[in-house]
Amino acid sequence: MNTPGWIEKNGKLCRSFTFADFTEAFAFMTRVAFIAEKQNHHPEWTNVYNTVRIELSTHDADGTITDKDHKLADAISRIMP
Repeated sequence: MNTPGWIEKNGKLCRSFTFADFTEAFAFMTRVAFIAEKQNHHPEWTNVYNTVRIELSTHDADGTITDKDHKLADAISRIMP
């Protein structure tokens, strides 16, 4: 399965997002948190000022990339302007 904008790296589905400032980055993370909770699938992520880096893998599947990761990645991509 291919999720546009995301790359597979070290067994994880990865993407970085850059925003105008910290407030926009944090608002994005809040929106992602609600989506992740609804899907019961939570990302590994970091935030440094205006950049959010997300890594997705499925812990129940020994940390491999599964359809759950692609579904969350698609949902995250859709909330970007």
